[in-house]
Amino acid sequence: MTPKDFISIADWPRASIEAILRRAAELKALRRECSPVRSLEGKSVLLYFEKPSLRTYVTFGVGVSELGGTPVYLPPGQVQMGDREAIEDVARNLSCWCDALVARTFSHRLVVELARHGSMSVINGLTDDLHPCQAIADALTISEVGDLESDRLVYIGDGNNVANSLINLAGVLGMRLTVCTPEGFEPGSAFVERGQALAELSGAEIVLENDPHAAVKGASFVYTDVWASMGQEEEAEARRRAFRGYQVDTDLLASAPAGARVLHCLPAHRGEEISAEVMESGQVLVFDQAENRLHAQKAILEALLAPDT
Repeated sequence: MTPKDFISIADWPRASIEAILRRAAELKALRRECSPVRSLEGKSVLLYFEKPSLRTYVTFGVGVSELGGTPVYLPPGQVQMGDREAIEDVARNLSCWCDALVARTFSHRLVVELARHGSMSVINGLTDDLHPCQAIADALTISEVGDLESDRLVYIGDGNNVANSLINLAGVLGMRLTVCTPEGFEPGSAFVERGQALAELSGAEIVLENDPHAAVKGASFVYTDVWASMGQEEEAEARRRAFRGYQVDTDLLASAPAGARVLHCLPAHRGEEISAEVMESGQVLVFDQAENRLHAQKAILEALLAPDT
């Protein structure tokens, strides 16, 4: 039995997450063989995006279509949720027409409330707190070239929604994860505590660090993200100063093992959190991650809407 919604990886059992990853790999292989899968025939999935998006928007739209379902885009200004109409009323209305909702929002509470008041499945396409679909794609990418349990994943940068979801992922799957941030930019304590609680069950190792050169020693994968996320644009200059020395560049990678691979959830700000040289190097897996968003999300959709597939 799996949860109705996909809002946080931490709410799903390990066996279900592992099944999603296996199915994502199968769907990737079937797509490359041009073998159609129509598991969402007759299903409608609403896409509600408050934040700009390339990967989440395109991959969910394409993914729903390829599985035989119908994607429907609802612009935020069309409904003015919480202003023109109450969240609970919107959730109940949408549940009359749609089988699932993909919500990409600023407020994490909004996604939780939509799931609480509606009967449709709700998928967290990104909030200020979490980015679970990205983390599942990351796990698929790592598993294709390495080992999720034994290889160390080192995240360098801001303790943001991506870092929080990687902590959830590591805690559930028993991964070895280091999160390295400047002092004052660590992940939220609630996410760390939840991750550590999960780690006690899975055998995961979750470490917080402030020294990037110390952090990457022994890393199989070095991961970074933007220093100023959407909604933090006014902090961008102050964050550039605070994050000096945290750029994933050739100097930092010299402290990592020679075979370390580089991950980034994109969009990348070349010259800030990652150098252009590294971004164009043979070490990066960033476009593999981007491709795997499609396959991972198709597997998530099936887990929610076609669990017997």
